[in-house]
Amino acid sequence: MNQYPWWKYLIIAVVLVTGIIYALPNVFGEDPAVQISPSRATTSVDAELYKRVESRLQADGVPFKGIEMTATHLVVRFADTETQLKAADLLKEALGQDYIVALNLMPATPAWLRALGLNPMYLGLDLRGGVHFLMEVDMNAALQQTEESYVETVRSTLRNQKIRYVAVNRDAGGVRVTFKDAEERSQALKVLEEELRNLKITETDDMGLRLTMTEQEIKELRESSLQQNLTILRNRVNELGVAEPIIQRQGMDRIVVQLPGVQDTTRAKEILGATATLEFRLVDEANDAQQAAASGRIPIGSRLYQDRQGRPVLLQKNILLTGDYITGAASGIDQQSGGPAVFINLDSKGATRFENATKDNIGKLLAVVFIENKTETRQVDGKPQRFTRKVEEVINMATIRDRLGKRFQITGLDSTREARDLALLLRAGALAAPVQIIEERTVGPSAGRENIDQGYRSALIALILIIVFMAFYYRAFGLVANLALLLNMVLLVAVLSMLQATLTLPGIAGIVLTMGMAVDANVLIFERIREELKLGNSPQAAIHSGFDRAIGTILDSNITTLIAAVVLFGLGTGPIKGFAVTLSIGILTSMFTAVMVARGVINYIYGGRRVESLAI
Repeated sequence: MNQYPWWKYLIIAVVLVTGIIYALPNVFGEDPAVQISPSRATTSVDAELYKRVESRLQADGVPFKGIEMTATHLVVRFADTETQLKAADLLKEALGQDYIVALNLMPATPAWLRALGLNPMYLGLDLRGGVHFLMEVDMNAALQQTEESYVETVRSTLRNQKIRYVAVNRDAGGVRVTFKDAEERSQALKVLEEELRNLKITETDDMGLRLTMTEQEIKELRESSLQQNLTILRNRVNELGVAEPIIQRQGMDRIVVQLPGVQDTTRAKEILGATATLEFRLVDEANDAQQAAASGRIPIGSRLYQDRQGRPVLLQKNILLTGDYITGAASGIDQQSGGPAVFINLDSKGATRFENATKDNIGKLLAVVFIENKTETRQVDGKPQRFTRKVEEVINMATIRDRLGKRFQITGLDSTREARDLALLLRAGALAAPVQIIEERTVGPSAGRENIDQGYRSALIALILIIVFMAFYYRAFGLVANLALLLNMVLLVAVLSMLQATLTLPGIAGIVLTMGMAVDANVLIFERIREELKLGNSPQAAIHSGFDRAIGTILDSNITTLIAAVVLFGLGTGPIKGFAVTLSIGILTSMFTAVMVARGVINYIYGGRRVESLAI
């Protein structure tokens, strides 16, 4: 009686060994690190950069644990945060604007565990630290963009109705249209009032019309811009694969982004802060771009740009298509040139517009303009100040051979990484308005370490008290329960690591609660065994009955708690989800260790032999 078949012991052994291996990466902690990434795709991470970083640190006597180089970045590990901060300042000065130097925390997992694909579980912002961004939405830019779109709408409306006008320009706070005579103005007023009912239209003294947005529309535009940016930032964070991010609005024009457990803070900053979109314009082939750049005289109806080699390019002001119509984008390789490319899908409206525009311009050059707003920090009078720089580059020019429809591709990108980044930004959506990172805070090991110490201390005290109580009250059986409890903790950490879940302070509270529930199962079993012994049953029969009859009660209590945890996870947010995750996993692992593992150990000790009494 009370003997396990060999295959059950094999299952227990496989589960426990697997759990120990997956839990191991959490033992080694993390190293403060400085991560160096190119600021442009044309800047490379190579052996020369490795030597520059190494020689600069050695020359200034800054000790480091090691330097690791990948295809996309360089990571320098340090023993403490003080050395990390000192090294970051030195490297920023040495490398200049060509590279982005960012603080990071890197897992100190040994190479052989990393080779097996094993990683520690993520720690939340309150434990591990991470990056906290406070982003401000440029509402004035959103209004300007809307007004610019109204300029194009007014022009196309008047052209379609064959109403002549002198000029249509964006004015401060609206759109201004001028005409030659009052009759044309009257016709235009009637048409525009019918087509643009949401705008306030008034006549001006200089034979013109002024179109302005109402206060209600401005309010709705501000609200929609903020909500659209929130949605798009969430999409971008999802593309980055960050676990348990916090993205929420603050006030009327600000957004808080917290990225706990992120492995590449530099890339997160690049992707979140970027405002990338595309414009498709025809090349002005009738005028000389070199001459226009040299003289500074730009032909009417054209704009001067530069390509990525710094050469001037003249493009027509009329925009054939913008990135607003893009519904999907994927990076790949151009089959003809073998270079990086981005394959773009348009919505039905954009496809119709692009098809109509290209069919009338077959044989002409079409340029793709990449537009990005970058925020830089400069020292002004000893104080850091942020400046926004708008980058507009012609990344591709090609002859229109046929009408372009719903799907097409663009080439001329510097690298496959740039193609991936551009596809990511276009796929996540263009921001409704530019955002600036006005506050960037790295929640470092100081506050995080204190929270970790307090959380671990509380869990350790609870564990010690439970172990002492069980060993004193249930003697040998209590030691078996303690072993099962320790193995439960190992399995819980292993599952969190396998799922790459995020552990927060509320998650530690869930672990402490799991300890009590794990022991509670053994208490039910042991008390049932004691009752069976009091009824005069033999020790072997008491063990058998104790486990078999208590299992129903254990299942009932754990399943009801599991249902509550699932509801918390489904309806809760942030810290509540963290608590629900650890509680749910802990319930499942505790049922395995408290029932199957504990019974396996007791069967191994007492099963298959004559026993006169039990140490319980």
